[in-house]
Amino acid sequence: MRIKTMFIIFITVLLTVVVMQNTDEVIFKFLFAKFYVSKLVILLTVAVVAFIIGVLVGRPGRAKYAPAQDSETDNFKKQSNTLSDEDRDYIS
Repeated sequence: MRIKTMFIIFITVLLTVVVMQNTDEVIFKFLFAKFYVSKLVILLTVAVVAFIIGVLVGRPGRAKYAPAQDSETDNFKKQSNTLSDEDRDYIS
């Protein structure tokens, strides 16, 4: 098993233990409202939101398209005669 897989399993087990130990109801105040919610629901909600944010922040970005770069390489490819006569003599 890789280290990353073992770390994910460890965090999942730890999260499960913590969530299962906190099942009693508490008052949850959100702006002007009060809710009686289980700690389990709050902890799971925070864990899921944190996971989603972590995935969004940790994913690699897309390569940005720059039209200027493409036109430069196209112009270079179209120029078949880029060597001087002196360079051709040296190569041959």
